[in-house]
Amino acid sequence: MEFRLLGTVSVDTFTGPLPLGPAKRRSLLAALLLSANTPVSISRLTDSLWDDTPPLHARSVIQGHVSRLRALLVGADAEAYGVELVTLGDAYVLRLPETLLDSQRFEELLTLARGQRSPADAVLMLKEALSLWQGPALSGAFAGRPLQAAAHSLEESRLATVEQLARAYADLGEHNRAAAVLRAEAVAHPMRESLAAALMTALYRAGRQSEALDWFHRTRRLLADELGIDPGHELADAYALILRGGPGPDTGRNAPDGPGTAARGPVRADGSGGDGGSRGGPVGPAGSGTGPVPAARPAADRRTGPDGETTAGPDDRPADRPAEQPGGRSGGAGGAPSLAPPRPLPVPSLAGEPHPTDLLPRAPRGFQGRAAELAALTRAAAGEAPVCLVTGPAGVGKTALALQWAHRNQAAFPDGRLFADLRGFSDTGEPALIEVLREFLLALGVAPRRVPESVAAAAALFRSLTDRRRLLVVLDNARHSATVRPLLPGGTDCVTLVTSRHRLEGLIASDAARPVPLDVLEPPDSTALLAGVLGEDRVLAEPVAARRLAELCGGLPLALRVTAARLAGRPTWTLAGLADELADERSRLTFLDVDDTGVSTALRLTVQQLPQDAVHQLARLGHHPGSHFDPYTAAALAGTDPVVATAALERLAAAHLVTETGPGRWILHDLVRLYARGMDPECGPDALIGVLDHYIATALAAADTAEPGGEPCFVLPEDYHRPVAVRDFVDRPAAMHWLAAERDDLALAAVAARTAGFHDRAWRIILLQWPQVVWRVRDSWSPLLELALDSARARDDAYAESRVLNLLGWVLAEEGRTAEAAALLERSPVLARQAGDRLGEATALINLAVVQAEQGELDTALEGCGRAVELAREEQDAHTEMLALQHLARMQLTAQRPHEALESVRTALDLGPEHEEIARRVLLLTTSGEARLSLGEEDEGIRLLDLAAEEAENSGYDEGAVRALQALLRVTAEPDYLKRYEQAVRRLTEYG
Repeated sequence: MEFRLLGTVSVDTFTGPLPLGPAKRRSLLAALLLSANTPVSISRLTDSLWDDTPPLHARSVIQGHVSRLRALLVGADAEAYGVELVTLGDAYVLRLPETLLDSQRFEELLTLARGQRSPADAVLMLKEALSLWQGPALSGAFAGRPLQAAAHSLEESRLATVEQLARAYADLGEHNRAAAVLRAEAVAHPMRESLAAALMTALYRAGRQSEALDWFHRTRRLLADELGIDPGHELADAYALILRGGPGPDTGRNAPDGPGTAARGPVRADGSGGDGGSRGGPVGPAGSGTGPVPAARPAADRRTGPDGETTAGPDDRPADRPAEQPGGRSGGAGGAPSLAPPRPLPVPSLAGEPHPTDLLPRAPRGFQGRAAELAALTRAAAGEAPVCLVTGPAGVGKTALALQWAHRNQAAFPDGRLFADLRGFSDTGEPALIEVLREFLLALGVAPRRVPESVAAAAALFRSLTDRRRLLVVLDNARHSATVRPLLPGGTDCVTLVTSRHRLEGLIASDAARPVPLDVLEPPDSTALLAGVLGEDRVLAEPVAARRLAELCGGLPLALRVTAARLAGRPTWTLAGLADELADERSRLTFLDVDDTGVSTALRLTVQQLPQDAVHQLARLGHHPGSHFDPYTAAALAGTDPVVATAALERLAAAHLVTETGPGRWILHDLVRLYARGMDPECGPDALIGVLDHYIATALAAADTAEPGGEPCFVLPEDYHRPVAVRDFVDRPAAMHWLAAERDDLALAAVAARTAGFHDRAWRIILLQWPQVVWRVRDSWSPLLELALDSARARDDAYAESRVLNLLGWVLAEEGRTAEAAALLERSPVLARQAGDRLGEATALINLAVVQAEQGELDTALEGCGRAVELAREEQDAHTEMLALQHLARMQLTAQRPHEALESVRTALDLGPEHEEIARRVLLLTTSGEARLSLGEEDEGIRLLDLAAEEAENSGYDEGAVRALQALLRVTAEPDYLKRYEQAVRRLTEYG
């Protein structure tokens, strides 16, 4: 067990992090850990959990969080580690060995580092200390004032440790490493002068004088622009040290390119040096071998070719050289250089400025050959708005070629690089075009609410945003030309790179796409790929066998990598022996087919050598209904825990059987998926049930974090298998991000569940997405909910049908399909009553009443909403009762019964709401204010409406602000209200 404060506040156990839940509970844990083994009073915990006036029931909230935290610790067998959460009078104390707390270990390592005589030993201690940090301190907690102070103190300690590590590197003469350590922090803290001064000194002593001067000028300008001050003594002294040239730069083993070498010049896409001279010394403007290397201009001020070469602009003379005097010489002949400050260097992007978007996966490892294809891509990328089309059979390396070219030519696209896998040849199906466009638009800075809902509108916005940008768009695995066209950027300086197994001749005809066909590797490149994995010595020892092995693999990179992985882990095996084994397989000539049995043979031979846990994991991955997986998903498929699953995934990755596309996110190659599915077909139902129940558990946790306080939207199936570990969500944004990111896979899982006859899982997985449904109600949820309804009806499950009808009816009503919504919702209360689901009946009555009120049936709606209040009260469910009272009050006000509306509002507010439920409070205050106005109590009505509008504006609830301000403007012409109303409407128009 390990407690973490240096990053996200969490408790790590053998099976994964404990599901701590809401931010307030993490705040409580953080406050207790910061005073570990010392009592923490209720009042101090209150200060940590709330910034402003705490709610009246703050003590009860704290007690509830303590109770839940204690239960989590007991469930994780904390007592065995000496961990105990104890109540002492009016305080709580978390007792634990300090070795379990990362902040304490951090301090211990710092103390040890200070006592080291050897700088090398100090470096080891300091690096280990900094490795404990996994993000900003106390992340995921609500930052009350005490916690803000603690987080600031911890961050200051971390920065001081970074500076100490840089000094230790300097003591060792490793100035480049010192600069690398300092640069990241100097970018993140651009106005911390001590960091900038240390970085300047490290760069200068590493022989990188122009970079050091560049950093001084950017910091000087930032201080002047932001604070209106000049650099302090520390920064000025570092600048003076560089100008006067002493102590001199370290040109020994730590210089960038070896002894006596200055910083390397630009590198062309083909890997050759761009300085035009030898690497023995710095090259001046005339190629004389003397003088500093000019500082690079910002990307926006340079002309950059598609192959990465840069062309100097008219002002690209070395920034730290004085301008030439008449006669063509700098300064006087033979005289000292002028002491006047150099011309200011260009200011690179700072941390506070937007950075270019980059959605590219990492560059492929062990890439070999393809020089002709890379050059062909460079030629194809020249011209106006080019579309480059890489085509070839499955497994030939189209994606690897595209990514290699994209990473080599990063400098040619200063405005960013976008990437989308169109999954045109995947059995998981292609992603919706609107989802691809949404990801692109969000990456380009469009607010989520501003993303259009139709493909045509989103594509038009994408083209307009890219019109004047220099952007690379990589569209991987396209199946049809029609899929690609809406994703093409609008800028003439943008380059689009498409990969496909098809020729896409329609794209060539309509958009002048320039094809770059990709064939199998030539024998020299195939053996080079083998050597890259096995080592050149091993391949040179058996050159004939290596060439034969490459020929047997058909030059297909997938087959070559799998075969090399088998050999790499077995140094005693010979290449000739494996070549003989492959020669016995008759299917080697079909390696280039999509369903290539030669690849299947190579995969089988690889899998035979894997540990049993990895074989088991791979077989279960083949039955995954989605397109990607994480360790939690893999564990659910295999019936293990995330730790075991992660180890198995690492082994599979080493054999090139799975691919990690990002931290903790993996995919299977299409051919590997087909092979894995056939390894153990009998395990399919068990694997599917495991992953379906994993999705249910994770989505439940996400919904609980995103919308805490409500009752679960269903009871769990009788044969539900809870996963060993469930993902923990830090806060609402994290939970909503997971639901959005997993939307396609959740839909695929629901379809797979329905196809397999697991209808009780299908409708639950769909219904659990209700926080996203509510957030993006007009985002085409009806088809998915209709699938859920079919699954509910397939088993004549009245409980399930009622629950699904509730959400589907509400969505239809929000879409303006009121008559359809009413027809569905009329059945929902009856079904809930049949199933004995009283809370479900209450919710159904509320939704039905809202539709009835819109249709003019106000008396019927009032009766139904009143019945919902009674049911919720009988079930002692405050959340549902508040919801019913909120709608009842609005209907009573519409019916000209303001006294009754005020009473309903008062009852709802007495029930809560929780401090965070600002939207409900705003709606209740608005209704109360309008009721007061109806009674002629104008001053009180205006006060309540103004309070509702202010709370809505402060929380970003623009819909609530518009509603409250509209009511205000009906009774007063106050200019401030009109201005606020127009601002709120504008925000809704721009971002809603």
